[in-house]
Amino acid sequence: GHVGAILQAEFAIGYHEGTVAADAKLIILRISPSPLLSLSKGFSLKGEGEHRLSGSVQGIAAIVLQWRQFLCLGVTDLAAEVRVRYAPSPTGQPHIGNIRTALFNWLFARHHGGKFIVRIEDTDQNRLVEGAVDAILDGLRWLNIDWDEGPEVQGPHAPYEQSNRLEIYQRLTGQIMDQGNAYYCHCSREELERLRRANRDSGEGNGCNCRRMGRAGAVGEPVGDDDRVVRFAMPESGVTRVHDLIRGDVEWRNELQEDFVILKSDGFPTYHLAVVADDHLMEISHVMRAEEWLPSTPRHLQLFQAFGFEPPEFAHLPMITGPDRAKLSKRHGATAIGEYREQGYLPEALLNFMVLLGWSLDGSTEVVTLQQIIDNFTLDRITKSAAIFDQDKLMWMNGVYIRDLPADDLARRMAEYVPRQLDTDEREYLCDIAPLVQERLKRLDESDDITAYFFGELPSDYDAATLVQKGMDTEGTLSALQSALLELESSTTGDDFGHEKLEAILGETGQRLELSRRQFFGLLRTAATGRSVSPPLFETMEVMGRDRVLARLRLAARKLGGVE
Repeated sequence: GHVGAILQAEFAIGYHEGTVAADAKLIILRISPSPLLSLSKGFSLKGEGEHRLSGSVQGIAAIVLQWRQFLCLGVTDLAAEVRVRYAPSPTGQPHIGNIRTALFNWLFARHHGGKFIVRIEDTDQNRLVEGAVDAILDGLRWLNIDWDEGPEVQGPHAPYEQSNRLEIYQRLTGQIMDQGNAYYCHCSREELERLRRANRDSGEGNGCNCRRMGRAGAVGEPVGDDDRVVRFAMPESGVTRVHDLIRGDVEWRNELQEDFVILKSDGFPTYHLAVVADDHLMEISHVMRAEEWLPSTPRHLQLFQAFGFEPPEFAHLPMITGPDRAKLSKRHGATAIGEYREQGYLPEALLNFMVLLGWSLDGSTEVVTLQQIIDNFTLDRITKSAAIFDQDKLMWMNGVYIRDLPADDLARRMAEYVPRQLDTDEREYLCDIAPLVQERLKRLDESDDITAYFFGELPSDYDAATLVQKGMDTEGTLSALQSALLELESSTTGDDFGHEKLEAILGETGQRLELSRRQFFGLLRTAATGRSVSPPLFETMEVMGRDRVLARLRLAARKLGGVE
C-alpha cells in the first residue's frame, strides 16, 4: 500500500491487481511475487521510453525512486507531455550541426508522442540574413521533419518569432530588476575588460560598478545617446548545478561567472533572456541543444530561479567534428543542408547519417529505418564523445538508399537533376533507364551525366580512336561494325530487340569474326554510348531501342571512314 501510494502520488498513475501502468505509456511496471529485484541487473534508469521490470513491490519501488534521478532532481510527472523545441537564429543557411539538433529534438518528441516546436530566435537584428527563415523551414520540410507549433502552423503560444515578443521580455526584465537581480549598465567594452582584469587580480565579485549603483530608470524608457543595457546579477558565491541527461552532473562556481547582458540598448533581449522566458512560457519540458551551449547553462538556471520558473531538463548533444577531430567547418566539405540537397543526397539517407552523429541503435547497425529510429530514440543511446562527420560514409549510405528505391521513384528524383525539361514520353523512358544506372549512381546530381547517352540520337563528341579496341586496327574495327549492323538489321525488329536475343546473335557474330568478347562488345559499347564504361551492354541496347542503336552504329562507322 505504501508503494502504491508513492506510485500514485509521484507518477499520477493507476495501481490495480499487481500491475502499475503509466497513463503516458512511458513506463510499465509488472509486479510479481519473485524475490527482491537487484538494481545491478542492467536496467536503464536514466533512459526515456517504456521499461518492463519484474520483481517484488519493494524492488520495483527502489528502482522507481532512482529512475531519472528523482531523489536528486525532484519528481517529474511522467504523464506530462514531452515538449521540445528547435530554436534557430536566421543568420545564415542552416548547417549540419544545427539541423542535427532539430532532428534529435524531433525524434525525441515523436518517440514520446510529444510536441516539436519551431521557434525563430531573431533578436540579433544586425546579423539577420534575408531568406534564412525560408531556408531553415525548407530544410526541415525536405527532411520530412514536421513541426506541431511554430511558423506557418502557429499554435497556443504564438507568436513564435522572438522579435514579436519584445513586450514579454521587457516586462520580465522589469520584474527581476525590481527584485534586485538585474541592473542597468553603462560600461563600455574597454571598461568591462579593465574590470575583468582587476577582479581577477583582486578576487572581488564579478560585477561592474553599475551593479553597486543600483537601478535607475525604467525598462523601455528612452535611453538618450547612451548605450545603456540591462545586466543580470549572478550570485557572487556558491555553486550552480545541473544534472545533464547525457553528461551527468555538472557544476560551476558562481564567483567565476560574469554578469551578462539580458536586454540590449535597442530594447531587444539577448539570447539568454529570450530563451529562458520562451522555454518557460512555451512549456518546454526538455532542452536538447549542442554541447557548445553547456557553459551558458549556469546563466540560464540562475535566470529560471530569479523568475521563479521551474527549469526544463537539459541534454547537451555531442560536438560534430571532421576526420581530423577539429570542429566541423567548410574546409571539411559542405556544411549547409541546402548544399547536400543540391548535390543529390536523398533526404532519408542524410537523416539516417545525421542520426548516427551521436546516437546508435546497437553500436554496429548503420542503415536504420525511420520507424526503427523513432521506436528506439532514447537519450541513453546518445554518446558524450564527439561524432565524426565522414563524407565517404555519407556517400556510401546515399548509394545504399538509392539502390533501395523503386525504379519509378528513382526516375522521378533523377528528373529533378536533368537540366532539360523532359516530356511525358521521356519521363517514361527514364523509368526504363533508372534500373540500369541504379547500381552505379551514388548521388542524384550524377543523373544528367550518367544518362546523357540515352537521350539524343547521335553522340558524336567521342574520339573515333576509342572505337578501336586493344589488338584491333581501324580496318578490322570498321569491318566488325558493318557486320554488327547487317546482323541487327536482318535479324531484329523494333518489337524483337530484347537483351537476351541481342547477346545471342552478336555473340555469334563476334565468334565468326574471331574477336574476343572484350574486343567486340567493347567496340559495340563505345559505338552505342560514346563511352567505354556503361551499364550492362545488351540491357542498355534494349532500353535504347533498335532505331537509336542502329543510328549510333552507323555514326561510328562514318567516324571510322566507312560508307553506309
